[in-house]
Amino acid sequence: MILIRLAIKMVAAFVSLALLVLAVTAGLVWWTARQDDRRVSDAIVVLGAAQFDGRASSIFTARLVHARNLWRDDVAPRIITVGGNQVGDRFTEASAGKRWLIDHGVPARRIVVVPTGSDTLSSLSATQDRMQGRGWSTAVIVTDPWHVLRARSMASDQGIDAALSPTRRGPAVRQRSTEIRYIARESFAYLYWKIFHRSADSGPNAV
Repeated sequence: MILIRLAIKMVAAFVSLALLVLAVTAGLVWWTARQDDRRVSDAIVVLGAAQFDGRASSIFTARLVHARNLWRDDVAPRIITVGGNQVGDRFTEASAGKRWLIDHGVPARRIVVVPTGSDTLSSLSATQDRMQGRGWSTAVIVTDPWHVLRARSMASDQGIDAALSPTRRGPAVRQRSTEIRYIARESFAYLYWKIFHRSADSGPNAV
């Protein structure tokens, strides 16, 4: 009986610790999502999201609008669009992002396309390679608010001196229930990254 009680206490302590870590991480995701560090940098990096035959999805469009506005505010002289494609796609996320930016007033010469990456980590790794090749070291990363904590951690590990300026519009921030779902998802994804140093998944919904 003593061993059983001890085992139960150990399990309860482990569960309590795990819940505490998750709660603290969720709080950190929430707090970081509310920051906006738009310091002057070498580039604005807009992380890709779904595109449909060259047309940016609503989530991707919200990121592109924010990146264009930062460029207009002279935060950086150029925008880097990032993201690969799925089997059968005619366009990459990066090329779809470039098309949207050109259609909305950003000169093509101010856009750098990095058409690589199926998740945040591989996208940022490819971005760092391109930046390093051109002598750039600083970037403002544009993504959804709940994604910025993990994006900054991954960017730093790739050698990018990263500031963060999350979007404040679009489906990811439209409803409280959506925010809660994204915070929960990102809390698990961030912990997964910190433990295993890998993205949580890959594919069209990659994070």
